[in-house]
Amino acid sequence: MIQQYKRRQFLTQLSGVMAFGAAAPQVLCRAAAAGGDNDRILVVVEMAGGNDGLNSVIPHSDPAYKKARPTLAISKAACLPIDDEIGLHPAMTGFAELLEQNRFGVIQGVGYENPNRSHFESMDIWHSCLRKSQTRNDGWIGRYLEVNGGLSSGDPAALHLGADKQPFALTSRDIRVPSIQSLDEFRLMDNGSLDLRQAIGTVAATQSSAANDLLGFVQQSTTSAVEASDRLESAGMKYKPAKKFPTTGLGQKLGTVAKLIAGGIQSTIYYVRIDGFDTHANQPDAHAALLRQVSDSVTSLITDLNQQGHGDRVMVMCFSEFGRRVAENASDGTDHGTAGPIFLAGNAVQSGLIGKHPSLTDLDQGDLRFHTDFRAVYASLLENWLGCESETVLGGKFKPLSILA
Repeated sequence: MIQQYKRRQFLTQLSGVMAFGAAAPQVLCRAAAAGGDNDRILVVVEMAGGNDGLNSVIPHSDPAYKKARPTLAISKAACLPIDDEIGLHPAMTGFAELLEQNRFGVIQGVGYENPNRSHFESMDIWHSCLRKSQTRNDGWIGRYLEVNGGLSSGDPAALHLGADKQPFALTSRDIRVPSIQSLDEFRLMDNGSLDLRQAIGTVAATQSSAANDLLGFVQQSTTSAVEASDRLESAGMKYKPAKKFPTTGLGQKLGTVAKLIAGGIQSTIYYVRIDGFDTHANQPDAHAALLRQVSDSVTSLITDLNQQGHGDRVMVMCFSEFGRRVAENASDGTDHGTAGPIFLAGNAVQSGLIGKHPSLTDLDQGDLRFHTDFRAVYASLLENWLGCESETVLGGKFKPLSILA
């Protein structure tokens, strides 16, 4: 009986629902996202470790490339062509397919002034749009969510998929973003009690004293948790994949993203991460496998969503915290560098190369000089794709690029 649940028992079991774990949802507040009629979606793929952009988007015809990389250089014959001078890594067949369909673009030479070559500090700059000395407790996506009000559906405004720590970019002062490993692990479990779900709903709906802010928060949070759990479970049941996703970690994450979008979840941002791009040694095989995983997984997402009728709504951005040095090292690898490419995929993308490839001879202490600030890329996505004023979110005015067809 519900009456058997005393306050202490309820809060004890509720703590299991609210805790981070494999059996409990982490949506504890009603989320917010872009309001109005804009139902566009941004999928962010973080390529952690520092992707070697020079062997991803390859200036195969530049003699300085072969000179700097006598071992690691990839020949023009092996590259997948973008134009006569530049090609994609041969493992990126999925992206080459999207390029032929005018659904893939490369923003070249992306970075920021006075680059930091520390993984943690550089990624923090990308996540917060601020230097280490500029203290702030939220990320650029978190600020976007705050600026853009709330969703009437109660769906999470953004979702992070994966077992890794939630990216700081999603951090907000007021809006909670859930992290989930899979839809099965997101379901609201009853911990063996048939009455818990009913008890949660009953207690959450009870009117509380206006002075009891904590209880009010718990009631609102719990209601949202139940609603979100039901919605996500229902979305998964409706989905019939039109495209087989790779069995890799990233492939399964993006398969879940497709399932949620096709199932009617109204989240605006999906964030996933793939690690391993810190290729100091024995780079060729490892880098090829990573690029293949990114390329195949993103291509599966775009292909599936187009067949599901949602392709026009979705834009994918793939980024890394920095590129690698121009010259190879003595361990058949590359060390931390600066500027690198950002990959975009989707029906609305300006296909092909966006911006010039950085010079391989006019270097900054052996590294590529950036010519496009990453915050200009964010401004482009915020203003031209998501329909959001960007200056407040980014903490400054950055001119958007022409990234849409």
